[in-house]
Amino acid sequence: MTNGSTGQRRVAAVTGGSAGIGKAICEDLLALGYDVVSLARRKPAGDHPRLHSIEVDLADRAATAEAAADLVRRFEVTTVVHNAGVIRAALLADVKLEDLDALVELHLGCAVQLVQAALPCMRAQQFGRIVLLSSRAAVGMPTRTAYSATKSGMLGMARTWALELAADGITVNVVAPGPIRTDMFYDVVEAGSDKERALAASVPVRRLGESADVARAVRFFAEPANSFVTGQVLYVCGGTSVGSLAL
Repeated sequence: MTNGSTGQRRVAAVTGGSAGIGKAICEDLLALGYDVVSLARRKPAGDHPRLHSIEVDLADRAATAEAAADLVRRFEVTTVVHNAGVIRAALLADVKLEDLDALVELHLGCAVQLVQAALPCMRAQQFGRIVLLSSRAAVGMPTRTAYSATKSGMLGMARTWALELAADGITVNVVAPGPIRTDMFYDVVEAGSDKERALAASVPVRRLGESADVARAVRFFAEPANSFVTGQVLYVCGGTSVGSLAL
C-alpha cells in the first residue's frame, strides 16, 4: 500500500506477529498491500516477500530499544500495532509485584518505545496510525490485577496520544478483544472442555471470537481513509463488555 501524496509504501510494525491475533493482523495487512514487520520472540511461520521479522523479547527494555532502533533504521514505519501481551493470572492475595512490573514493561513501556521511534517518520509524512491491543479485561475480571491494570492503562495512554498527535495526521485508537480462541486463551481454558462450551454459551452472540474478528477491527483503525476517528476504544468481545464474563 502506498501513500498517494508521496508514493511511499506503507509499512506496519506489529508486535507479537508470530502467532494468534498478531499473526492474523499481519496476514490481513499483507493482503491489503502493506509491508509488515513482526516484532516477536519467534519469526513468523511461512514466507512472504513483504513480511519481515525482528526477533526480540519485548518485555526486555534494552532489547526493545535495540529492536526499535533497528526497525526505524531499516523501514519507514507509519503504522504501529502493539498486540504482544501476556496474562499472568493471580488472585489479589497472590499477585507478585514482579509480574506487575513485567506487564507494565510489555504492555505500556514497549508501546512508548516503539511509537517514540516511529514518530519522526510519521511526522515527516504527516501521517500515522497507532493501534493498541487492550482487552475486555480492562473493565475488570477476577485474577487479572496486573493484566487489567496495564491493559486499562492503554486506554488513557491512547487518548492522551490522540490529543497530542492529531495535528500531525496521526490517529491513535484501541481494540479491546476477548474472549478470542488463541493459544493464550487455551492456556487458561482447556480446548474442547465443558468450561469452553459454557463460556461460549455465556457470550451474548453465543460464540467465542476468532483472531480474524480482531484483525478486521485493527484494519479499520489502520485504514488511511479513517482519519476522523481517534482516541476511541472498540471492544471486539461478542457483547461481553456490556454483560458479565467468568472464566
